[in-house]
Amino acid sequence: MNRKTLVLPAVVGLLAPVLAACGGSNGGKGEAIVVGTTDRFSASKEAPAPFDPAYAYDVGAWNIMRQSLQTLMSQPRGGGDPVPDAAEQCEFTDTGNERYACTLRDGLKFADGSALTAKDVKFSIDRVRGIKAATGVSALLASVDTVETKGDREVIFHLKAPDATFPFKLSAPVAGIVNPDNYKKDALREGFSVDGSGPYTMKAEVKDGAMTKAVFTKNANYKGPLKLNNDKAEIVSFKEPEAMGAALGKGDIDVMSRALTPEQIRTLSNTQDDEINLIEMPGLEIRYLAFMTESPGVKEKAVRQAMAQLINRSELVSEVYGSQAEPLYSLVPATVTGHSNAFFNKYGDASVSKARTLLADAEVSTPVKLTLHYTTDHYGTVTKQEFEQLQKQLNAGGLFDIEIEGHPWDEFRPAELKRRFDAFGMGWFPDFPDADNFLAPFLDKDNILNSPYADGQIMDTLLPQSRRKADRLAAGDSMIKVQDIVADDVPMIPLWQGKQYVAYRDTVTGAAYLLNSSSGLQLWELGQGVGG
Repeated sequence: MNRKTLVLPAVVGLLAPVLAACGGSNGGKGEAIVVGTTDRFSASKEAPAPFDPAYAYDVGAWNIMRQSLQTLMSQPRGGGDPVPDAAEQCEFTDTGNERYACTLRDGLKFADGSALTAKDVKFSIDRVRGIKAATGVSALLASVDTVETKGDREVIFHLKAPDATFPFKLSAPVAGIVNPDNYKKDALREGFSVDGSGPYTMKAEVKDGAMTKAVFTKNANYKGPLKLNNDKAEIVSFKEPEAMGAALGKGDIDVMSRALTPEQIRTLSNTQDDEINLIEMPGLEIRYLAFMTESPGVKEKAVRQAMAQLINRSELVSEVYGSQAEPLYSLVPATVTGHSNAFFNKYGDASVSKARTLLADAEVSTPVKLTLHYTTDHYGTVTKQEFEQLQKQLNAGGLFDIEIEGHPWDEFRPAELKRRFDAFGMGWFPDFPDADNFLAPFLDKDNILNSPYADGQIMDTLLPQSRRKADRLAAGDSMIKVQDIVADDVPMIPLWQGKQYVAYRDTVTGAAYLLNSSSGLQLWELGQGVGG
């Protein structure tokens, strides 16, 4: 079979009949399927609990956790509204979207065989809210007022205000159900262990304080809707994407995804290979610059507006990412309901003269000296090239004197949370595919960046207003107003929206379903056989 690049539509489930016809016949049993990643997982004094649902809030950690932690709801394979998982059914039981009731599946057990009851669900949710970690992950459950249980199988969430997005939040690992025997109510679980009632159990291999491999074994006590196509899978962490690519070529790993370099993608797209396939699919990953708006270097709004006026997104994407990304003019990606091109509407094309006028009108002395910070090992190795391009663009007109500085993620994230950076680059993989999740995490109370920026209209009116709308199309007006405010105040500058790629050997099936629309890893989809 010649190597081919599959370009998948947003609803990948539409391809099921075609891909199934190419699948193997051995049911995915046998040796472990090995998936490579460049995500790095470390435990340190400042970040001691990389896989605790009360602490972890990045796509790499969530992709480890979601294999072993079961949630009441889950995002379906082909996208769409969440479906019951640990729950047998869930629904709003009032007309105002303020009371959400779930009935658990009968006979649920944790992986160790102990019974899982409604009290464990309550414990898990209350624990996240009580610990309220600095990462900001608890903000996803901020709409919860109280959790009530009735018997062993009924859980009722009483919300502080209407929240039509709540079912999505219950599908995220932050709502993972944990065993009180393994997790303390008021303290994080340090280290690399993660236990739950999900499809797999996980054992970590650790060296020098970092996890090098996660070994997932089928959980015999799992009771849920997922069908496992393998009995064992592994995630191996690589320091460099080039080493990961070499491992795929030699057959040491079966699949690689996050994060391939643009060069690797171009090579795989253009080279004939009878053993390795590449899949391209729509993605909701975004990249942005963020500002600590009370910091001296960027406190003046005109400075932030001038930067927004100077950045040429098309050039940035073309020079660094090519066809693997698209310019983004809002925090909400173009494929998500509620998107608007707010930054283009306000600033238009990049212009030095317009930026000069913004600074002059605000009586800002030029050149403005500023350091842009980025992480060297969390979003791919070309992040440095991206920031070199931003530096070039911002300095070209003489209005700015920008320096750039890179940091490893385990230093970058704690420093950012402590507000040590005036301006810095971040990426976002959504918790769920709704416009609210591209806005609220950064702009609502207890935002994930620990940013001092706060707009009363956004927090007190527009976001609550949108959450009252069960029909998410009807929430669009509120979401657009939020984006317009962001474009004017510029607490953040959206840069680009990326695609998703999976490269896999031809002995693997199910690779088209490995990632959901939120970049969530679904190891259970992989099987052994002749790939499509």
